[in-house]
Amino acid sequence: MTDELRTAALESKAWPYEEARKLLKRYPNGKSGDPVLFETGYGPSGLPHIGTFNEVLRTTMVRNAFHALSDTPTRLIAFSDDMDGLRKVPDNVPNGDMLREHLGKPLTQIPDPFGTHSSFAAHNNAILREFLDRYGFDYEFASSTEYYTGGRFDEALKGVLRHFQGIQDVMLPTLRAERRATYSPVLPISPTSGIVLQVPIEVIDADAGLIAFEDDGQRIEQSVLGGKAKLQWKVDWAMRWVALGVDYEMAGKDLIDSVTQSSKIARVLGGRPPEGFNYEMFLDENGEKISKSKGNGLSLEQWLTYGPEESLAFYAYREPKKAKSLHMGVIPRAVDEYWQFRGNYAGQDLKQKLGNPVHHIHDGKLPTGELPVTFGLLLNLVGVMGDASKEQVWGYLANYVPDASAEKYPELDRLIGYALAYSRDFVAPTLKRRAPEGVEVAALERLDAELATLPAEASAEDIQNIVYEIGKTGGFENLRDWFKALYETLLGSEQGPRMGSFIALYGVANSRKLIAEALAR
Repeated sequence: MTDELRTAALESKAWPYEEARKLLKRYPNGKSGDPVLFETGYGPSGLPHIGTFNEVLRTTMVRNAFHALSDTPTRLIAFSDDMDGLRKVPDNVPNGDMLREHLGKPLTQIPDPFGTHSSFAAHNNAILREFLDRYGFDYEFASSTEYYTGGRFDEALKGVLRHFQGIQDVMLPTLRAERRATYSPVLPISPTSGIVLQVPIEVIDADAGLIAFEDDGQRIEQSVLGGKAKLQWKVDWAMRWVALGVDYEMAGKDLIDSVTQSSKIARVLGGRPPEGFNYEMFLDENGEKISKSKGNGLSLEQWLTYGPEESLAFYAYREPKKAKSLHMGVIPRAVDEYWQFRGNYAGQDLKQKLGNPVHHIHDGKLPTGELPVTFGLLLNLVGVMGDASKEQVWGYLANYVPDASAEKYPELDRLIGYALAYSRDFVAPTLKRRAPEGVEVAALERLDAELATLPAEASAEDIQNIVYEIGKTGGFENLRDWFKALYETLLGSEQGPRMGSFIALYGVANSRKLIAEALAR
C-alpha cells in the first residue's frame, strides 16, 4: 500500500471509503488481537435474490476499502439464519402443500421441496454459496443451526437469560399491547412438535440455561442450550454481534428500527453495536419491494443468463442509498455503463480512479481488454439478424472491427452470447417494424441513394454525417423524429443505436435491404 494511495483513500468521497473510515474511528489505535469482523445476514426462507448477493458485494467493497486504509486483518462472515421457523410458504417453490405441513419448524428441519438437499435451508444455502463462490468472494459461511446446536452460542444465551428483564425493557415498549402479553426474547423448540414456539418463558436458572414454558397445555422445563431454543430475531441479531464480536454490518432501509433496537440490546448484553449504514431497497418493475416469498425480483441465475457478473456488481455499487428498480430492462444499460467507466479508468488521476465504480468492483486490479462495440449495438445487430449464431455475429463484426475474432476480443465474445440470449427472450418478441409515413418515405429513399454511392472505406462517422444531414433537411420538426422513424421502421423498436455505427456494423448492403423492406410496406 503506497502512502499516496492511502492518503487519497482517506480523502475520497466514494462511499466504500467513507464507510471504511468509520472503522478507523472505531479503532483509532488499531484492533488488537482479533481481526476486524464484517458480517452479512441472510434468511433462507426463500430462494436467494440479487438483494442477498448485493449485501455481500457491498460489504466486500467496504472491506477492501478498509484494507487500503489499514493493515489490520479482517474476516467476513456470511451468516444464514437457517434456524428460523418457516412462517409462510413462498410462492415460487414446488411442493407447497408439503411445506405447509412443516410451518413453524426450523428451516433446517423442513424437507427440501426441490428434492436435491437434506433440507429447505440446505437447498437455499447451497444456491447462495455457489453464487458467492462463482463471484470469488472471500468469506466464511456460518449456519445459525450449526452455531446453536454446536454450542457456539451457549454462553451468549446464558447472558440473554441473565439480562432477560433488561432486554424486555427494550423490546416491550415497541410492541402492541396484545403482542406484549406473549412476547419472549427466547423461543424454545417444542420437544414434541419440533416447532419454534412463540410463547412466554420463565427463567429458572440463567447460569444453567434452564427455562420453563407451556407447550400444548403442559409445563415444560428445558435447557436453551445446544439448539433447544433460539432467539427472537432482533435479540438474535444483537446476541450474534456480541458473541462473535461483529464490527461492521449494513442493512436495508426497512430494518432501521431493527438496527436501533438490536443496538440497544447489544449494549444491555455488554457489547458494542457494529458500524454500518442503511441502504435503499431494490424494487421490481412495478415499484414494489422485492420479496423472497413472492419471488418478484430477479434471481442471480436470471441476471447471469443475460449479463456478466461485473454488470451486476456495477448496478449494485451505484447510489446505494437510492431506491432502484431491478428488472430485466436494466441489464443492457448496466453492461454498457460498466464498460464506459472501465474505459475511462486508465486516463484518470488517482482521486478520480478511487471514485470510479470499477475500482471497487475489481479492488483496483482491473482486467485487461477492451470492448470495440457497445452491448446496446450488439442487441440491435442480433435483433435485425433474427435467429443467429455467434459465428454469424462475428461475421458482421468484421465489417466494423478490424481483425475481429473471439481470440482477440474474448470479452466481446462473451457478450455476444448474452446479447443472443437477451434478444431471443426479450427483444425479438417485441419487435414490430412499421411502414414509413409522410416525409419519412422520401428521407429513407434519400438515405438509400446516399448509401449506394458510399466508397467501401466509408467510416461510421461518414455515415452518421449523412444521417444527420438528411434529418436536418428532410422536413422533420426535429432530429429526434427522424431517428425515431429510423428505429421504428428499420429496427422495430422505439429506441436504438447511433445509426452510423449500426449501418457500418450491419453492412451498407444489408442496411439498404432493411430500407427496401421498410419502403415496400
